[in-house]
Amino acid sequence: MITVVCWNINRSRETWNELFAMGADLALLQEVGKVPAAMPPGCEIGGNSHWASSPGDRWPAIVKLSDRVDVEWFDPVPVASVNQKWNLDNAEVPISDARTIAIARVTPRGSEPFIAVSMYARWLGYHPLTRGASTHISDNSMHRIISDFSIFIRHADPQNHRILLAGDMNAFYGEQFEEGDGKPYREVSAFERLASLGLEFLGPQFPDGQPSRPDVVDASIGPGTKNVPTLRTNKNDPESAKNQLDYVFASCGFHKSIRTRALNEADEWGASDHCRILIEVGE
Repeated sequence: MITVVCWNINRSRETWNELFAMGADLALLQEVGKVPAAMPPGCEIGGNSHWASSPGDRWPAIVKLSDRVDVEWFDPVPVASVNQKWNLDNAEVPISDARTIAIARVTPRGSEPFIAVSMYARWLGYHPLTRGASTHISDNSMHRIISDFSIFIRHADPQNHRILLAGDMNAFYGEQFEEGDGKPYREVSAFERLASLGLEFLGPQFPDGQPSRPDVVDASIGPGTKNVPTLRTNKNDPESAKNQLDYVFASCGFHKSIRTRALNEADEWGASDHCRILIEVGE
């Protein structure tokens, strides 16, 4: 078994020391910002070389944290440069927006490899010609992410695929469809599309994490939610933990070997405004 950490680190320098101290094997990070100048022995960050060009921005990344895994990072190239017939090096993948996704092939020692995907659904404002109360959306980023990593999925039995997808969707699981100006119907579409591609939803959901308090859950989420809050509106205030934005998915069949838990108790939250998600991948 290997341990994977999914974490939106919100460009925080403090999070790196906490990450290295966890004893995990792999990290799927979002909102990376600046990378430490030096890493402990056995730790390596690769692929997505674009982050070095703009360290003040927010990027997803995949980090090798131990020698219990071998990691081969895929370098992103613009999707417009790819022909119908594969014309790339096998270490490259066509990406719509490299600020939203990082992909690697991970091989645990003594086990089969899988494709690991770190996703970060960036917000985008509506066009000025639109009208309504909502000011920004994330589902457009999610659909680009899904289109990008689905190049690893053939239209056959999903149990032939081994894909682990995790990260910050900036969306609420369990939202209800609404009439008029509302985002829920758009956010639901991303979860449904993942399911249609054979990706199983792995939460985390209660009891694998402290549950959301009913009095602070977004009104658009249906009753009886098992969501676990992964975001604090104030990272230093445990009472500001409200809604779940971070999720894990895996290919049908592969998902049976995976367990998830949100480290969202007050004493385990960490230095970011998002909590860590612990992912255990068995053989």
